[in-house]
Amino acid sequence: MTHKIAILGASGYTGAELVRLISGHPSLDIVALSGNSKAGQSMAQVFPHLRHLDLPVLTRIEDVDFSGIDLAFCALPHKTSQEVISKLPKTLKIVDLSADFRLRDPAAYEKWYGNPHTAVDLQAEAVYGLTEFYRDDIKSARLVAGTGCNAATGQFALRPLIAAGAIDLDDIIMDLACAVSGAGRSLKENLLHAELSEGAHAYAVGGTHRHLGEFDQEFSLVAGRPVEVQFTPHLIPANRGILATNYVKGDAQALHSVLEHAYADEPFIKVLPFGEHPSIRHIRGSNFCHVGVVADRRAGRAIVIAALDNLTKGSSGQALQNANLMLNLPETEGLMMAPLFP
Repeated sequence: MTHKIAILGASGYTGAELVRLISGHPSLDIVALSGNSKAGQSMAQVFPHLRHLDLPVLTRIEDVDFSGIDLAFCALPHKTSQEVISKLPKTLKIVDLSADFRLRDPAAYEKWYGNPHTAVDLQAEAVYGLTEFYRDDIKSARLVAGTGCNAATGQFALRPLIAAGAIDLDDIIMDLACAVSGAGRSLKENLLHAELSEGAHAYAVGGTHRHLGEFDQEFSLVAGRPVEVQFTPHLIPANRGILATNYVKGDAQALHSVLEHAYADEPFIKVLPFGEHPSIRHIRGSNFCHVGVVADRRAGRAIVIAALDNLTKGSSGQALQNANLMLNLPETEGLMMAPLFP
């Protein structure tokens, strides 16, 4: 059976990544693409690397005919997404890639995103889309909220360790190196080549990054008590990838064993041999996440490192993994491509 798919916001990076992934999916057929700023153009005009595909012309969202569509991916900016989704048919399955439905508490959303939530009923309905930990809920969900790419990377490294009580919850330091595509496709002065290349810099320093809301929510839920991590992201001159380096208190060998056990049956999470550490060059363009544990020179401390592609496992690949579950398809379908190297 082929399922009919719409992608709203197809003219952005995550929209294009969804098209790339779904083009090789045997059970999904893209029948509608929206991109309000590019309406009337073909995907080949907007993304020449997709010109070999037979795709619908980009339209405005209000011109999409949702009759017969089984699932829609919403690759729209936060705030816009909640406004659009609230007007979509109630029978439509939706995977949202924005931040609008990630936080369960409306007050937390307003704190981190600066405006009140306008679709609180949908916010309460949404299932958090970190597939490996919410698989059963996702299968029966109508609305799934994709995670933040930074939040996903950090959680893959630390969530099983928190659940097992294997690390000191009051001493977690996270440094994330983030590629520029995570900032989206819209023009920004600080993302110009001359501003970004040949350098790297920290941003959202001191606990202001919005993905901290997800860390607070999810780590505290797992621990059964409040957990606040110290988190600093760094922008690096790369197109794709996130490398999360996490400094924790705990026995390194024991932490490695916890992670190996937690991910033993997960098709996309690969725990490296003890002492090896991952690189974003080894997961680029794939839905895989690599996790490694290294012992610190000081006894009782460890470094836990995770790497994933922010556009794939951190966003569009995760969204497709969730859609597979929602449509009762094999979870890995369309997602087992090998990473690109070099």
